Parts: sequence; C-alpha cells; structure tokens
Amino acid sequence: MNTHDLDWWRAAVIYQIYPRSFFDSNGDGIGDLPGITARLDHVARLGVDAIWVSPFFPSPHADFGYDVSDHCDVDPIFGTLDDFDRMLHTAHSLGLKVLIDQVWGHTSNEHPWFVASRAARTGDHADWYVWADPTPDGTAPNNWLSVFGGSAWTWEPRRRQYYLHHFLSNQPKLNLRNPQVRQALLDSGRFWLDRGVDGFRLDAIDFYVHDEQLRSNPPALGTSTSGPPLKPFGMQRHLYDMMGDASGFLREIRALTDRYPGTATLGEVSSQAGAFARIAAYTGCGGQLHMAYTLGLMKAELGARTFYDVFAERAASIAKGCAGIAPETRGVACWAFNNHDVQRAVSRWRGEDNAAFERLLMALLLSLEGSVCLYQGEELGLPEARLPLEALRDPFGIAYAPEFNGRDGSRTPMPWAAGAPAAGFTTAAAPWLPVPGPHHARAVDQAEADPDSLLNAYRRFLAWRRAQPDLLGQPLVPLQAPEPVLAFTRGRTLCLFNLGDRPFLVRADAEPLQGHGFEALSREGWVSLPPHGVAFGRLAQAVQQPGLQVRESSP
Repeated sequence: MNTHDLDWWRAAVIYQIYPRSFFDSNGDGIGDLPGITARLDHVARLGVDAIWVSPFFPSPHADFGYDVSDHCDVDPIFGTLDDFDRMLHTAHSLGLKVLIDQVWGHTSNEHPWFVASRAARTGDHADWYVWADPTPDGTAPNNWLSVFGGSAWTWEPRRRQYYLHHFLSNQPKLNLRNPQVRQALLDSGRFWLDRGVDGFRLDAIDFYVHDEQLRSNPPALGTSTSGPPLKPFGMQRHLYDMMGDASGFLREIRALTDRYPGTATLGEVSSQAGAFARIAAYTGCGGQLHMAYTLGLMKAELGARTFYDVFAERAASIAKGCAGIAPETRGVACWAFNNHDVQRAVSRWRGEDNAAFERLLMALLLSLEGSVCLYQGEELGLPEARLPLEALRDPFGIAYAPEFNGRDGSRTPMPWAAGAPAAGFTTAAAPWLPVPGPHHARAVDQAEADPDSLLNAYRRFLAWRRAQPDLLGQPLVPLQAPEPVLAFTRGRTLCLFNLGDRPFLVRADAEPLQGHGFEALSREGWVSLPPHGVAFGRLAQAVQQPGLQVRESSP
C-alpha cells in the first residue's frame, strides 16, 4: 500500500448515506442495506472517494438509530450482517471507501449496559454512565440542559440518582472517564475494522467529556428583549456540560485505527463558538483525528466574511498549537454544507430555486482545502421538504413545531424516478416519510437525461478537480476582496466566487482555466463574475497576495 493509498482521506469527497431514506429494497417503506448496495453505482458514477453510512445498528429508534442498543450487529429493519458484508464488498469493488457512524458518547436506554447500570449502584456496569445524586431539595444536580429541550438529567428510581443525557432522555451519557467503557467501545470498533470498514465518523465529539465537578453553566452573554428563545439550550454558556478535553480518548481511537493502515476517522464538532479552533486542535497536530467538520458552518450566514473568518480562526489555531509540526503529519478540516441534522443548504441560504446558486455551492465546497462531505440528494439540488405536522417523525421537530419542524425536511427519501410512486424509493403504499412533489422533478432519472443538470455538473466538476493537483494538495491562501466576492489561491490556482446577486469585475494576472463547467468572460484582464458566478485561473507563480482589484459591474 503506497502513501497515496494511506492518505486517501486528505482531499477525499465523502458521500453521506442516510440508510432509512436512500433506497428500500424490500417494500416496507424504510431504506435498508441491500438498498444501498443496489444504488451504489449512482454514488460511484458521481466520482466521490468514499461513503459515510449513518447508523444501521440495533436500536429502538427513538432518535432513528442514534440511540444504539447493540454496537456489533445490524438492526433487522436494515438487514443482516451478511447484507452489510455484501454492501462493503460492492463498495470496495466500485472503488469506494466505507466509513460507518460510531455513536460513542451515549447509548439507548435499552442497551444492556444501561439496563445493568440502572439496576443498582454496585455491579460491573454501575459506573458505565454518568450518575449523580440529587441536590438537598431533590432537584437535578445542576442546571445543564438537553439540546432537545428540558433538563439534561432524568431521575432513575432504582438507583435513587439522576443520569445525564445531552439529547433525549432515551440516550443516557456514557462515562468515558471509565477505561472499561472506552475499551468496550474500542472493541466494538475493532469488530467493524476486522470486517473491512475503512474508518469511522464519530458522532458529537464535543459532548464526549464534561466537567467532573458538575458545575452549573453560566447564562449566555447578553439579554433578549423579546423574551426567551425557542430553544433554551442557547440561553447558557456551555462551559461545563460539553467541550471538555477528549484528547485522551481520541488518541486511543487513533491508535486503534493506526493498526489498520489506510483507515481514517471523521469527527463531528458542534456549532458552539470556536468550532474551527477545536477542529484544528482535534486534527491539526496529528495523533488524534484524521478529519473533523462542524455544524457551525451549516448554521452560519452565507457570506464572504463568514469564510474569511473561518479561514483566519483555523490558521491562527494551527499556528498557535502546531508550531513545528509538519503539515503532512496533521489531519485536515472536512467541509460540509449539508447533512441529516440541518436544513438543506439551497433552502437555508437561498430559499428559492436558482441553478447558478446551486452550482456556486458545489464549486466552492469542492475547492476548499481538505476533505469534503456531500449529503445524499445534494447532487440533485434537493430543497428542504415542507412536511405537514402530522407527517413529522423527528422528536426534536415534534417538540418544537410549528416554529421549528426539526430535521425531517432534510431526511425525506431519495427520489430515483420522477412520477413513480414515492419517486421510486419504495414499492410500499407509504414510505416512512413522504416524498414532496418538488423532489420528483429533481429525481435521478430526470437528472441523468439532462446534460445540463446539477447532477451532471457535479460529475464534470469532480472529474476536473481530480486532475487539479493544486486543489488536491496545496494550502488555501485567502485574498483580500470586498463582500460578496470570496477569493483565495490554492498553489497557482486562483479561485473566485461571487456570493451575491450583483455582477462584479475582478482584475487579476491569471490565465483562465477551462473544463470545470463555468463560463467566466475575461476581457482586457478583467474577469466578469455574474451573480453567483465562479471563475478559476492559473497564476504565473504562487504568491501570497496577487494584485486583485474588484469593482461592481453594470448588469
């Protein structure tokens, strides 16, 4: 195995598959592992490097698989271990690496570990979860809140104690300070590595470690004049309930994967302030994660300033914490605009159909330094699904609807065939979530037949990207440009993006590049960037700040 094979993840494009919604092979209305296997050719033809498969483990599905009750098996609704092995073999035969989700911060309350732990304060599993005595007046140990609402503590009468849960009360927090717990989790990881997986996506790593003294969080800075927010979680500064030092466990995970050359880890970082600094800490100096992404970018305002701030935060963190560490030994940031937990980007950032905007997001995401995650349907430009309240399944959405409808709008089934029942996702009378009408027009069969579709634009751009050494390996250097123009270099490649609705002209000493699918007119040294326009050029030499002039253009 050569170095390139070992470091495949450094500029990888990883396609996230949400099994319940990808393809249903047996007509029960729920996607499954054989369904993934049947449709992997679509993913391979896109030109990505790997897939990340969201949880398929046994679960009561209170949080749709992120409440695991057995880490080393397949839930019957998704298939069997043999089905998993066939999926893995098919993916590898198509040249796709396979990462699987690992939910190692909490379990289901139906997991045998928790059933044993809740039974008594003594026993082999007594200290496997986070337990605490009530305060003298019987209330919870502190003021920590669940992300999903209410207290982060639930009373357990069998032990006469509270247990911690950062999400649903069905998802008790594992005590990762207990070496037996960490070893049990690592053993479950080894089970899947031995089957041949290429690594793990690690769920919610900011919640791995909390304050051992269980100190209460202070209130968030500033006060609202309009009353409490919809989600009280935002009313606290999360100094003690999350973002503790998890480096010890992360290094143990890395030591495990290092015993399987060519495998990689991808961590999920929360949207709390300083996310890109934490990504740098988790990945920047080696020895911990290979890659990490943040929900913060998916919840931020879209603008050039957002990206310039992110670039600066990451660079400062690496310079501060990784001085003297060779870049080739560091991990990388992973970039994502979509996933199963957030509103789809084309709706979140635009709110209306706009082909140029969809292509802008594609080109920008795939030009950033590091790896990339695409979420199923992103290549089709799927907008957020608008579901009636009675169709909601997400407990987060049900609790907060109609002001916030939760995560179901980004989890609706993948549309494969326009006009077919459930857009070809299932033969069942009703899928687990409905397929919205607007998604039919963007189904895979329609996109396949249209040479100008977003799907085909992705295929062309990914093929072009693979032939650009600068985009695969050179550092990103931000350039000064006024809002809404975002400009940076990757080696000798100049990358220009107009994130606004007005046309701009950019003057730079660069030769236009071809083959990426964007037309940027150049005249007398000025590049014309239409609304949501994209341009790539080749500089005479790599420089830190090439001469760059930007001015608004007449429509």
